[in-house]
Amino acid sequence: MVNTPSAARLRTLAEYPEAICISLFLSTGRISGETGQDQLKLRHALQEIERRLKPYGLHAREREQLMAPLEALLDNESFWLHADRGLAIFRSPDLFRTYRLPNTLREQVMVGEHFSLKPLFPFISGDNRFYVLTLSQNEVRLFEATRSSIHLLDLPATVPQSLAQTLQYDEAENQLEYHSSASEGTVGRGGRHPAIFHGQGVGVDDTKDHLQRYCQQIDRGLHDLLHAEKEPLVLVGVEYLQSIYRQINSYPHLLAVGVAGNPDRLKAEVIREQAWGVVEAFFQRPRQEAVAHYQRYRETERASAEVSKILPAAYYGQVESLFVAGDRELWGRFDQANNVVYIHREAANGDEDLLDRAAVQTFLHEGVVYVVEQAEMPDCALMAAVFRYPLSSAEESRMIHE
Repeated sequence: MVNTPSAARLRTLAEYPEAICISLFLSTGRISGETGQDQLKLRHALQEIERRLKPYGLHAREREQLMAPLEALLDNESFWLHADRGLAIFRSPDLFRTYRLPNTLREQVMVGEHFSLKPLFPFISGDNRFYVLTLSQNEVRLFEATRSSIHLLDLPATVPQSLAQTLQYDEAENQLEYHSSASEGTVGRGGRHPAIFHGQGVGVDDTKDHLQRYCQQIDRGLHDLLHAEKEPLVLVGVEYLQSIYRQINSYPHLLAVGVAGNPDRLKAEVIREQAWGVVEAFFQRPRQEAVAHYQRYRETERASAEVSKILPAAYYGQVESLFVAGDRELWGRFDQANNVVYIHREAANGDEDLLDRAAVQTFLHEGVVYVVEQAEMPDCALMAAVFRYPLSSAEESRMIHE
């Protein structure tokens, strides 16, 4: 059961005031009933959290209260039965959040003054979620999917289940119209009222008319469900039915290219694989454009891969787009008052991942964050940024390696 965080929920975590903040990321199994390995992973992670809490000098009662909801998960069988591929847990004295995620995660335990959020940015950057509408005369299905997961959504009652249901509705309306016309119309020969039928022919034009009304009802019903969404929608169906639906569609994020073919007998995983083949290029385009943007400015003051420039710029809202390595950490701290970045080879007390801090501050100032593996980073750097305007040397911080 996936419950990925929205941008608004991520902002709540990012803006959380300084406190003892525990961030835990685990890869979990998806086979119902096989929960023991996941619980064992959590048990080991809790032991590591206890070790990392020692420098904070908590009283026994404070530590017990902080750890209680985490330890309660160990015996919560229903929680583990609904696990997906990844699990993110956040805990502080006044907050407890869990997110089941559709992708596997690099396993991490982080304890510091802020929540570690870098692993979550891919889930809100628009490259992890899309919709798939499978359309045939026999069935309508709507899926929510990512690159690695897919699940069927419940459709509103206003969405017809099939073309036959639409025709039954039309027939019921026609009967009402017929009776109304019969009671109010003129009398024909023999004192009988003439019957009036609409749209019940058997020609090609009538078939197209039926399909158009079918698609109109689907579109109206989906509007109730998707009107506030911005994720792309992939259409799966035979080409002539796709063509009719596209002429009627009102969802602004329907992709121009769909998956051709009858989807009736296709399993969900096959649908996800075929739809991802369509949507992947759509998701990659913004990141490719951001990389090209960086390469265009990399020799100017509009871009940099230097921590001493990027970190303060992120805090001051000057970063337009940021790339950070998701498979690495850069330990240290940023003394904002004196504009000094301290870098450590290994994590020391009070340290935090500066890649995470740069990502969070960029996000809080409405910049765009891309978290990728270091091998995919521009210039193979740990962080790389494009600034909203050229930076002067006065805006660069001092960097001290300790």
